Amino acid sequence: QVQLVESGGGLVQAGGSLRLSCVASRSMTSLVTIAWYRQAPGEPRDVVARITHGGQTNYADSVKGRFTISRDNAKNTLYLQMDSLKPEDTAVYYCNANMLVDISIKSFWGQGTQVTVSS
Repeated sequence: QVQLVESGGGLVQAGGSLRLSCVASRSMTSLVTIAWYRQAPGEPRDVVARITHGGQTNYADSVKGRFTISRDNAKNTLYLQMDSLKPEDTAVYYCNANMLVDISIKSFWGQGTQVTVSS
């Protein structure tokens, strides 16, 4: 019941910055949580940053202090500001949203945007 579309990925040199965007097809206020995940080739998909309905944020240790998750409810958009990028940040980044549907929580995913950091 929600569609997510990521954008903003690309190629950047180590130490550079990128800002990812995720546009949702419905209001962010109707979602339980929204988050950014990433997945490198051959690696599991893991959470990068998460933001709750109340605005509380959490970050993976590997990105803490470098990445910032935020949202603009008026634009139905989630952002991930990535600074001081490292080659190990190279991955496909996915937007994720959890929503209550009937009596269960369902997860929805975007198609991902590639981030490549060169050294």
